[in-house]
Amino acid sequence: MKLSLCRAAAGIAACLVLAACTGGSPSSSSDTSSQKGATGTIKYLIEEPEDAAALKALKKHIGTFTQSSGIDVKVSTLPTDTMRTVLQTQLRSGEGPDVFSWGSGPGFGGALANAGLLYDLTDAYQKYDWKVYDWAKQRVTFNGKTYGIPGEMETVGIFYNKKIFDRLGIDQPESLSELATAAKRVKAAGLVPLAVSDKEGWEGGHLLSMALSSAVGADGMKALLDGDKSWDSPQVTSSLSLWDDYNKAGYLPKSPTSVDYDGATAMFYSGKAAMIPTGSWLVGEIDDNTSFPVGYIPFPAPDGPGIFAGGLGSGPFISANSNKKSEDLKFLNFLASPEHGRWTVENLHTIPPQPIDTQGLNVSPLFAKVLKDTAHLSRSSGGFGYNIDVLSTDVFNEAMFNGVQAVLTGQQTPEDVASKLQDASKQ
Repeated sequence: MKLSLCRAAAGIAACLVLAACTGGSPSSSSDTSSQKGATGTIKYLIEEPEDAAALKALKKHIGTFTQSSGIDVKVSTLPTDTMRTVLQTQLRSGEGPDVFSWGSGPGFGGALANAGLLYDLTDAYQKYDWKVYDWAKQRVTFNGKTYGIPGEMETVGIFYNKKIFDRLGIDQPESLSELATAAKRVKAAGLVPLAVSDKEGWEGGHLLSMALSSAVGADGMKALLDGDKSWDSPQVTSSLSLWDDYNKAGYLPKSPTSVDYDGATAMFYSGKAAMIPTGSWLVGEIDDNTSFPVGYIPFPAPDGPGIFAGGLGSGPFISANSNKKSEDLKFLNFLASPEHGRWTVENLHTIPPQPIDTQGLNVSPLFAKVLKDTAHLSRSSGGFGYNIDVLSTDVFNEAMFNGVQAVLTGQQTPEDVASKLQDASKQ
């Protein structure tokens, strides 16, 4: 899902960091997840990971389920782009996976539910008493029925280099005016204020999501996504204009549409950039690649602190055509368990969509704070904004990705792009 949550883990089920995808047929292996003595076998399809070590760790972890349940799990992988095009065909054929990891939200799991390809888990939630946050559960609930376990939680905000901030006498920005003041001071010091990239296009969706979420709040974002508010409204135009203004002021890298995501993270890791606007999925890489303390804040609002744009990665669903429903449900119960959640936190730096006892977990101070803040916001009403592209159509996302790029290159005005977003929202 590189266009949206590509830098997040592949889900509570897969929990594997995604990156650039290549085509190909499903690759299957059972050397680490398959165990002797298993009394049943289910096929489990996940999105292809970037990190082979993470896949190996996941298979070993699933092996503990096989040992306790007697159910063998055959893990196969597909590149995300390929999976998007062939998953429905596989599920309709009856030869596809029994359980698979796919995106939460109406454009992903919702599309499969509407096609009648998912098994209804509404009763299973009651039977197994899965403790999923209400807002996350809503992202896998369609037409009154719940079809999946939500993927890991992700927030989108700004990471900042505390060492640079301290050296330049900059306080944590609490409003847009303070963010602009900080950026101006960083630029004067010869550094890049905000390591923004938008070469791939999907990054622009995050830029708009974080600025707009803080500008209009959670209710305002819901109104836009539900069609109750127009995308050519002044707030949308202002959020697009903000990035245009920052670019013209020199607060972004030169030609940000020529900078890819890896290039932007490299700027931040090396200390050449003071801030990077991106998602909580980067915490693990930050821990591994930086030697300076890092803070993480929501994108500021016009008149004060903002809110994090929130989203979910891919999570497990059961195929409606699977003839192994009993085994499938036991496997989902394993994936939804607090024990599995704690394992993903420690081993894969992901945030489960459920309350987790973090006492005694071996995590960095930065990740501990992200976990604490996310859990607190998940229990509150209206605590998160929205990551737009996981809740929108492909037509809208294409208009958004192209539109943000056009604003940053000066080819279109924010007003033009907002108008095109409104048109796309109706298709």
